[in-house]
Amino acid sequence: MGKITINGNEYEFKPGQTIIEVATENGLDIPHFCWHPSLSVSGNCRMCLVEVEKMPKLVIACSTYAAEGMVVNVNSEKSVDARKAVMEFILINHPLDCPICDEAGECKLQDYTFSHSVGESRFVEEKQHKNKRVQLGPRIIFDGERCISCSRCIRFSAEVAKKNQLTFVKRGDRVTINTFPGESFDNNYTLNTTDICPVGALTSKEFRFKSRVWEMSSTDSICIGCSRGCNTEIWVRNNEVLRLTPRNNPGVNSYWMCDKGRLETFKEINDVESRIEGSFVKEHDKLVKHDLLKSITKITEILKSYKASEIAFVASAYETIEDNYALLKLAKSLNIENIVLAEHKLPGDFDDILLTEDKTPNYNGAKLLFPNYIDILALTENINNGKIKVALMLDSHFKDEKVIEALSKLKDLVVFATNKNKVTELATVLLGISTYAEKNGTFLNGFGVLQRIKPAVATEEMDRSLDNLSESRWDKFGTKFDRWMKGKKYDVKPSWKLITIISGSLKVKFNFNMAEEVFNEASNNIKPLNGLDYDVISDKGVKLKF
Repeated sequence: MGKITINGNEYEFKPGQTIIEVATENGLDIPHFCWHPSLSVSGNCRMCLVEVEKMPKLVIACSTYAAEGMVVNVNSEKSVDARKAVMEFILINHPLDCPICDEAGECKLQDYTFSHSVGESRFVEEKQHKNKRVQLGPRIIFDGERCISCSRCIRFSAEVAKKNQLTFVKRGDRVTINTFPGESFDNNYTLNTTDICPVGALTSKEFRFKSRVWEMSSTDSICIGCSRGCNTEIWVRNNEVLRLTPRNNPGVNSYWMCDKGRLETFKEINDVESRIEGSFVKEHDKLVKHDLLKSITKITEILKSYKASEIAFVASAYETIEDNYALLKLAKSLNIENIVLAEHKLPGDFDDILLTEDKTPNYNGAKLLFPNYIDILALTENINNGKIKVALMLDSHFKDEKVIEALSKLKDLVVFATNKNKVTELATVLLGISTYAEKNGTFLNGFGVLQRIKPAVATEEMDRSLDNLSESRWDKFGTKFDRWMKGKKYDVKPSWKLITIISGSLKVKFNFNMAEEVFNEASNNIKPLNGLDYDVISDKGVKLKF
């Protein structure tokens, strides 16, 4: 490996690396707008100009390859003056939209104006006016005046989304971005452009004007839209999820996530009308809310009233390894062998970028715990022929009328669910459970990577500060008298905790107080999980060896 000197310090580099890549790899920041580590180099913003010894002019760090013995000075007088000049040029026609711009607080142009600009403008002429509030596609609003022509969105569309839908039109200070004639910016990855846009030129129609970034907390999590398990950040204000954004993980999703996962996987968390809170017991063909103790007592009576061979436990590819492991332990304690696991595939709904046909985040994890499971069709047959009379279900995501009809024939049905659906209507006992955004746990994605989720939304039994949830500026300095501290908290518990309570009622008590304890026991008993814990999994996950 060759060696290069940057700002007086020597670093090793791999052949083919550019100056900015070497700097980034070693934690050095070279200001840039157009460069992105997962896109091709365009070199048109000129913000990354640096001084290299023995070169007559400044060079752009994004396209200049590192060479043996090269000496780079990022903060020389020439480099600093060049950055100031570039910033002055970019700001000449940039509107003062910061007070109303969605990007405020996470804007590269704001940051660089503060740290690399002269702090005043010599430009007294009328700014160039362009179209604002342009709908480029069904999910993207474009503001031509804010655009600094970095071309990130154009390159993303062509190189990552593989849909060449955007281009520059016009020239000089009138240049702007538009779709090709007859095209709409409507691919399934358009919202990634709002993440990589260094200014507020591209904004999400869904999130537009909803919140300032400092008003929200952000929590590392995993997308549950398919088995890819894209790494995400959940953004919460007033205990309500407002947006999801992708989190970089080179081994899973790089910097990207699909629009379906971004927009469709958090709505049920906030849906007050359909969320199930507390516990219910059916009385006179109607679900009546009861305290948890009575519901658990009813479940205990049901499980004691039938033979083990007449009871089926339905595991869930939507629930965590911890939830499913608690179910496994309860099944073993009661000698129940009828374990059901359903696939939830949508044939044809996939692509060669991120999206997969399997629409669950943890099918592989559930299959790891229940290798000898039976599928939902077998359960349907066993119910219809009278072999199965009772079911306890962690998975209620069934829409097939044949499955619903079969479940209606059960003598008793215990359902764990986050939201109301056709299956919950049939329950003898219904327990409201935490969504993926309200608990700790792990998912095993479709490619064998074990990843963590963390609570972003507080439930009634949680406190955002005491339970170490991520906090926004509002959370840190708010009081009980502030309206932004009075967000809805749901009366729900994680499935593993409810199963633990049930086990105690059945005199086979599990000693689980935290999700981490459940996982630690699972890691001791399930071979592919041996030696793993939450610290080892960390924020990038672990590839399992089967």
